[in-house]
Amino acid sequence: MKLSILIPVYNEINTIETIIKKVQAVEVEKEIVLVDDCSKDGTREYLKKVYGSGKANVKVIYHEKNQGKGTAVRTALSNASGKYVVIQDADLEYDPLDLKALLVLAEKNNKDAIFGSRFLKTWKATTLPHYLINKFLTELSNILFGGRLTDMETCYKMVKTDIMKSLNLRANRFELEPEITAKLLKRKCDIAEVPIYYKSRSYKEGKKINWRDGVHALVAILKLKFKGTL
Repeated sequence: MKLSILIPVYNEINTIETIIKKVQAVEVEKEIVLVDDCSKDGTREYLKKVYGSGKANVKVIYHEKNQGKGTAVRTALSNASGKYVVIQDADLEYDPLDLKALLVLAEKNNKDAIFGSRFLKTWKATTLPHYLINKFLTELSNILFGGRLTDMETCYKMVKTDIMKSLNLRANRFELEPEITAKLLKRKCDIAEVPIYYKSRSYKEGKKINWRDGVHALVAILKLKFKGTL
């Protein structure tokens, strides 16, 4: 198995059917590991009706209480068997069609990790405030951990599975992105970036991350630098 696509899900009834179909359409050898983090909007019921505990190349795992994105990713990761893993948000902001290019580059150059960057070409994929916050957090990570990244907060981090499992991830929520980045950089892992498509959704459309998560990310970066862990 070449790629395990990890999909943490919480209250995504409007997009869950579409995102699974889009991921299934990606033309790579893959498995889909989906974790429902105790959704309350009908997502859980939809998954149980259509997939039960999983079918074909789709594994579905159900949390009995909401524990956060980071915890859902750890659950999915523990069930992954591909050579590489990547996290796919269920909100349709990222296009799964980009995953094939990431995997081809990773395998061709034997990279430890490939990050899909939303900002290699333009910042206009998102709002200016979100871009500026991400820019600050990315530059801080680069300074503290010796990176040269343009998008530390990207969801698309394709990493060799054995490396990802060895990172001992501890984040429960959106601090997951700086934690993965910092731990990869501290290990001097070989990371490349490629441009990806991104379409930010609004809070009205269900976007969950907010300015508080930016503060949590900042605290996480500082903890990882000066304490070594979260």
